[in-house]
Amino acid sequence: MSKHVQCWGVVPAAGVGVRMLATRPKQYLEVAGASLLRHSLRALLACDDIRGIMVAVSPDDPRAAELAGLARVQTTPGGAQRADSVLAALHALQPLAADDDWVLVHDAARPCIDPADIRRLMVQVESSGSGALLAEPVVDTIKQVDSAGRVEKTLDRRHLWRAQTPQMFRLGELAGALAGARQAGVEVTDEASAMEWAGYPVMVVPGSSRNLKVTTPGDLEVAAFYLGGDAAIVAPEA
Repeated sequence: MSKHVQCWGVVPAAGVGVRMLATRPKQYLEVAGASLLRHSLRALLACDDIRGIMVAVSPDDPRAAELAGLARVQTTPGGAQRADSVLAALHALQPLAADDDWVLVHDAARPCIDPADIRRLMVQVESSGSGALLAEPVVDTIKQVDSAGRVEKTLDRRHLWRAQTPQMFRLGELAGALAGARQAGVEVTDEASAMEWAGYPVMVVPGSSRNLKVTTPGDLEVAAFYLGGDAAIVAPEA
């Protein structure tokens, strides 16, 4: 990256991951000898151009202390929704960073991201000057259905991509887009959708299928395969 424009990481990690049916938030489930969150942070930290990482955690998270020993990593209280946590992390970064600095927002539960893909995203964003996200072309046939489960039509998958993270945008622009969407009552499920709503151009950079998001217990086994280790046994809640 340019010496005058810096890059920062943001990781929203205040969620509880209810679909994992586990006794702890899914970002702290272990696979291949470390938590999902640790694996995700290690991938970001492997990129020397990322000056620091702000992790948004639950205000009453007793496990957040385990991040204290990681160089270039800080924590801040997150919010009820992903967008709230990302916005809180951006506000926490503002005393350290400039509005035109870049931020890479990465899911805590995407532990298999290849640092080479992160670097490729950074290079393409710097080259184009436009924000972008890693994404994967849809290869399945996609059906649009109505509320009763009846197929209405088949979508043209040539124009469909599955969004991944990191998603990389200017700090000031992303903070403004998220705050504006919240004020307008617009629900955004990722940073790119907030930037789209605010009228900014957003590009896709082809990612890898190994950059899966751990959402269900079966995903842990897939992550273990990619990371070359064992998956933790997910204990269901009583």
